Formats: sequence, C-alpha cells, structure tokens
Amino acid sequence: MSTFSPKSETVSREAPARPWLTVIGIGEDGRAGLSPAATAALERAELVVGGARHLALAGPLDARTLPWPSPIADGYRFILARRGEPTCVLATGDPFHYGVGAELARLVPAEEMVCFPQASAFSLAAARLGWSLPECDCVSLHGRTLERIIPHLQPGGRVLALSWDGSTPGKLADLLEARGLGASALTVLESMGGPRERIRHTVAAEFSLHEIDPLNTVAIRVAGAKDARVVSLAPGLPDTWFENDGQLTKAEIRALTLAALAPRAGELLWDIGAGAGSVGIEWCLRHPRNRCIGIEERSERAERARRNALELGATALDIRLGQAPDALAGLPAPDAVFIGGGASEAGVFEAAWGALKPGGRLVVNAVTLETETLLGTLYARHGGTMRRLALSRLERVGGMHGWRAAMPVTQWVVTKP
Repeated sequence: MSTFSPKSETVSREAPARPWLTVIGIGEDGRAGLSPAATAALERAELVVGGARHLALAGPLDARTLPWPSPIADGYRFILARRGEPTCVLATGDPFHYGVGAELARLVPAEEMVCFPQASAFSLAAARLGWSLPECDCVSLHGRTLERIIPHLQPGGRVLALSWDGSTPGKLADLLEARGLGASALTVLESMGGPRERIRHTVAAEFSLHEIDPLNTVAIRVAGAKDARVVSLAPGLPDTWFENDGQLTKAEIRALTLAALAPRAGELLWDIGAGAGSVGIEWCLRHPRNRCIGIEERSERAERARRNALELGATALDIRLGQAPDALAGLPAPDAVFIGGGASEAGVFEAAWGALKPGGRLVVNAVTLETETLLGTLYARHGGTMRRLALSRLERVGGMHGWRAAMPVTQWVVTKP
C-alpha cells in the first residue's frame, strides 16, 4: 500500500462503459462488517480514498490510498480525473445520510457509481434504544451550528444528533438547560458497532460525563418546565423573543405575512429591509430546507438579526449588509419576496419583481401614506390583492384596561405570472 498526494498524478479517461466508482460505508468493526460484494470491490480498487480512520478500519489494503486532503474539493477533483479507473471511497455508515455520497453523486453520474451502505449512526442509535426511527428527528451537528437543533426541541419529542466532537454532548446539555429543558434525558452513544462502543445516560441539568469519544451520537428525550422556551410550530412568535429597536413586524401581522408568502419546502425568500429579521426567521422555521437572504442597510440591525436567528435556530437565514436595489444584484433568484422596508425607494420593486421566479409570491407591507399610494399604483398595474390590517392590543390604562391601536398596515400580495 502506498499513500500519495492528489497532485501526484493526473489520469483522464473517456466515458466509462460500466461503474468505476464504489462508495463503501464502513463501521467501527472494519472489514468484518463489510458484505462480500463490498469487500470484493475494495480489493479490486486501484485507489482507496477516505479519512485516516476509515483507511485504518479497511486495512490491510494493497491499493494506493489517499486520505482526504484539505480542502476536500482537491480530493474530488483528483477522483474525477481518474474517471474509468477502479476507485473506492470509504465513508462512515450510510454514505448518503449526511455523508460524502450525496456530494459525489452531484459530480458523478449515478450509472457510474455503486454504493454499499451500512447502518447509519441514526439507525444504530435507534436500535440500541428501541426507538422508532421515523418518530425521531435526525439532526447532524457535525460541521454545523449547534443552534440548528433548537426547532427540533419539542416537549415529548425524540431527537438523534450526530456530534461534531466529544464536546458536543456537554454543549447540548447547556443549551437545553438554558432554554428551560434541563429535565431532558440524554443518552451519549460512542463508537457504536465496534469494540469501543459505550452507552451512557444522564439528564441535561446534571450532565457530568467526561472523556467522550469524538465519534458519538446524542439521543434526547425532550422534557422541561411549562415556561420552557420552545419554538412553536405556528407563525407569529412572541415579539419579546426578538431583540429589536422598534423595527419589528409584530406577531399578528407577521403571522398574516407568512400566510401571504405561502412558504413551501426548500424555497428561498428575499427579505428586503430585514430589520430584526423576524419574517425571514419564521420563513426558515417553516421547513428545515427553507432559506432566506435578508437585506439590511444598518450594521447594528444586521447583527441583531443574526443574533435573533441563532437564538431561534433559524441557521438558514443569511443577512447581507447593504441597500436595495444595489444589494440585490447577483443574488440567487427567489421563490418569494417580502418588502418590509424601502419599498418606496427607486428601483427596489423593479429589481425584486424582475428577479422573482415565475409563480413566485411578492408581499409588501406599508405603514406610510406614500408607500400605500405606491402600492395602489402597483396593484393597478400588476393585480394581486390588497388588504388593510388593523390591530389593537389590550393595555393597562391607570388601574383599568383599554385598547391601544397600532398603526394600520396596508398589505399588497401578488403572484408573478
């Protein structure tokens, strides 16, 4: 066996007549856990690519080996340069469940690839605990922001989380306790499927586990106090949950705005004039694959919106500092657009409307007469629907109570043909 740099040679081949790239999921039991077909493919390979741990688990190897370089894209380029040569890529468990398989499939046609998956860490954890996997939320925190787990922390729920390293379980325990979910039961499952496997149980508020293997998965049975900070599944989160300087779309108006934007799974929203980021945050919370690009011209508001997004687990909100319409240039085309500020600025509507995908929804909220007048003109030109939203909240008036009216909001909703 020899190890080499991805720059050590370059091979180019015509389109292969049969699969040449094999992706093999390997567990902590190494070669012993591989199927005969996977073992045969490994032995036929002229090059084996994988992490140092994977290569060690698969050994001994007669083929040349390539540990993943940094950046990993260098490894992808070298694999593609060897198109047609028997090549094997090793991955943990199921390569298509938060693994390298999905990335390789974007680069190599499916007919040129064969995959031999093994049980994922999620499957192994569910089997160890006797949990029904379809009833669990499966989240990867490996190389990802810890806060992305927050929307999944629903009382009574079960969450399986892939850790980034040995510190992740403790950080999760701290996060749970900070959100009033310290009573949640944690199970840390280390090096599952191999001789070093270890399973330990604890409670978030009493977490004291040490020397946790970097290769671990955390199982959470979510429980907490009545006042726990749980992200509701409905739009219109409490206004007090958003740090703001007064530039905030209020909860009731926000819920109606989300309904007008009609988010669908995997869609991209432009939030122009993001302010505290509340609309973009709630858009992202509607589905794990939803994304939002928020445009905010004031740096302090942009930072505040980023903090709000992390606090609520909306890690797919991307706040861009700038002023529309210039800040919109070069952005990916949106499926929906919300203009909560700056609609009266020259060129903002035109830039947003021009970029919006056919069938996309555009929603504008106006509180000033000038913007309302503009919406009347746009409505006459493009159609859609308009409505005025008036909201009053009960507040104390001395020793009694009375209704205090908020400024009415004129909302225009239109779908691009």
